Amino acid sequence: MNLEGLRVMGIDPGLTRCGLSVVQAGRGRAVIPVAVGVVRTPSDAELGNRLTRISDAVEEWLDDYRPDVVAIERLFERGNVSTVMYTAHAVGVLILAAARRDIPVHHYTPSEVKKAISGNGRADKQQMTTMITRILGLSEAPKPADAADALALAVCHCWRAPALAREKQVAARTREFKRRLEQRSKQ
Repeated sequence: MNLEGLRVMGIDPGLTRCGLSVVQAGRGRAVIPVAVGVVRTPSDAELGNRLTRISDAVEEWLDDYRPDVVAIERLFERGNVSTVMYTAHAVGVLILAAARRDIPVHHYTPSEVKKAISGNGRADKQQMTTMITRILGLSEAPKPADAADALALAVCHCWRAPALAREKQVAARTREFKRRLEQRSKQ
């Protein structure tokens, strides 16, 4: 399935640093970088102010770049529950911004992204940054790591989108087939 031109916003969620990126699917596995950046919030600011800052930034990006889909890192507990909880607040704000625009959101675990980009689900930050720089043909590595992670999420979705679209088609056909079978059995 050809999804050339698909515009994907990748988001590496965080309350202190939130990586944002936009890429566009090209022909085959080619991906064209459009924008990358990081939203920062001061750790000593109140939670509401930090979330507002993240919300304003992502809303601006969504309006400026008009992505077709958002790819965001799936949260998982890494040992510090309070960090996960604060990040979850930011994720909620990010998903809400996309939902208000009817933009679908896909979630990927870090290991899924690492596997898609480097072939190794346990790749370290430096390997990921090197691979994303190479894949996108960037003249220099995106910094900080949150920016590179946001790009990796977007590229991961570009590469998985054709399979996801096929799965959706198969599911729709299966539902239609079952519906027809039920109609026939009622006759």
